[in-house]
Amino acid sequence: MTQLNITINLEELKEKIENSPLESPVKASLALILNSLMEKERDEYINAFSHERTDERRGYRNGYYERELITGAGSLKLKVPRTRDGEFSTTIFEKYQRCDQALIISMVEMVVNGVSTRKVTKIVEELCGKSVSKSFVSNLIKSLDPVVNDWKNRPLNVHYYPYIYVDAMYIKVRENDRVVSKSVHIAIGINKAGYREIIGLKINHKESVDSWSSFFEYLKSRGLQSPKLVISDAHGGLVSAIKETFLGTSWQRCSVHFLRNIIDTLPKKGTLEARHELRDLFQNSDLELVRDLKDRFINKYQETKGFSKAIETLENGFEDAIQFHSQPTQFHKSLRTTNILERVNQEVRRRERVIRIFTNDQSAIRIIGSVLMDIEEEWNKKPFLRNLKGN
Repeated sequence: MTQLNITINLEELKEKIENSPLESPVKASLALILNSLMEKERDEYINAFSHERTDERRGYRNGYYERELITGAGSLKLKVPRTRDGEFSTTIFEKYQRCDQALIISMVEMVVNGVSTRKVTKIVEELCGKSVSKSFVSNLIKSLDPVVNDWKNRPLNVHYYPYIYVDAMYIKVRENDRVVSKSVHIAIGINKAGYREIIGLKINHKESVDSWSSFFEYLKSRGLQSPKLVISDAHGGLVSAIKETFLGTSWQRCSVHFLRNIIDTLPKKGTLEARHELRDLFQNSDLELVRDLKDRFINKYQETKGFSKAIETLENGFEDAIQFHSQPTQFHKSLRTTNILERVNQEVRRRERVIRIFTNDQSAIRIIGSVLMDIEEEWNKKPFLRNLKGN
């Protein structure tokens, strides 16, 4: 027997379809086809048809056992053939396993895109007529771990990243029967071709000098070279870690955060004109004009009641907030703020709100890393900073 042919009993198929619920003819047809395929596989294994006597026969049939298979058409109950020697094995379940590949991919995509495991189980039940446990979905999602970990720890010495954006957000994680707050450190690098890459992801107990220094050393251990500019907010531990870790690198204080810090010190009423003047400081690419505008602002309001704290904040942080002027003019708008990271954090937060509490650090890395990989894939479609090469 060298060729495998399948003969469908049309009368049996007709009976199954006529006696099945209205929504089940496809399932009935598929079950009959798969049962017929397994029967022919057993014939091939034994090397003889049922009741056929031949010298080449290699075994004997031993009935069937029932097994369930979840497919895209729904949950099927199949009759799996057996042989007396117990050595026969069908290929059907190797192909589909417990769910077909399309369904598995869909389930993983649903979780990564912010659908709770509880909702996923309900969707699968509606599609397949078979419920799956939350633990089944959770274990399925763990298949992402090697993919995410390989991406997260990839070498960084392939490209030079002249500009790096860093920030942290907080999530809740279960740890030793407690729910604790942990920081998620994220870094975005702009490579020499002008494309954005998410080059760093790490979970820490808190945001401090030590945690940021550890994060930067982790990036350097993967081959990261000191960038021209690191853009971030003014968290004390972060700023100190940048200065200690990246010698010769300038720190660009996010001008949006800095402007907000200044405006928060102003009186609520009667300061609209002053607020507009402050905004103009960071939206002009002429450095000499910017310095002149800053001096004019101080001279104009230094005797005004309620402005002393704003002026002090402006003077103390001004130089750090205009470091983007050292780079080509066409990049100023993109380098003066951490807006790029704010949008990433919002997308991560949207998914995180569904989960609320991660079961452990690795579960957080798994989901957040998957979200970041999706974002990075979208970024690869076009450069963030054009004509960066050679600057």
